[in-house]
Amino acid sequence: MAKALSVEHSLAHLDLDSLAWEATDPPTRKAIAESAEAIQAFLNSNDGWVIEGCYGDLLSLVAEHAEKVVFLNPGVEQCIANCRSRPWEPYKYPSQKAQDENLQILIEWVRQYTQRDDEFSLQSHRALYDRFDGEKVEYQANVEFS
Repeated sequence: MAKALSVEHSLAHLDLDSLAWEATDPPTRKAIAESAEAIQAFLNSNDGWVIEGCYGDLLSLVAEHAEKVVFLNPGVEQCIANCRSRPWEPYKYPSQKAQDENLQILIEWVRQYTQRDDEFSLQSHRALYDRFDGEKVEYQANVEFS
């Protein structure tokens, strides 16, 4: 959705996965300050943008700069179905096989979405969405974007 919006409206696109993790095996989160610097550089370099990700801590850093927030909240079972059908993400994984090897870990992580209380939780996302004073929309079902 973020990619489609960026193309449709000629906006810069940032996937927070691309700056939130160290290139280690297993991957580890970068320090928030390091990610914050990269986000600020992105904001400084782009007048219009779309940022995507499930990082409540990082999204809170850009909320004051956002004109609109879109909360994709289709429910855990639909998220799991989305995980199963996602295309290969070559900027994250060297091959489709490498991505698929992490699928069960991802599915178990998604199953915990409503119970967790971390920056990746429903609780965190709901609080961020509720605090946002600008234009916002919540989708509780998959939305088609070309």
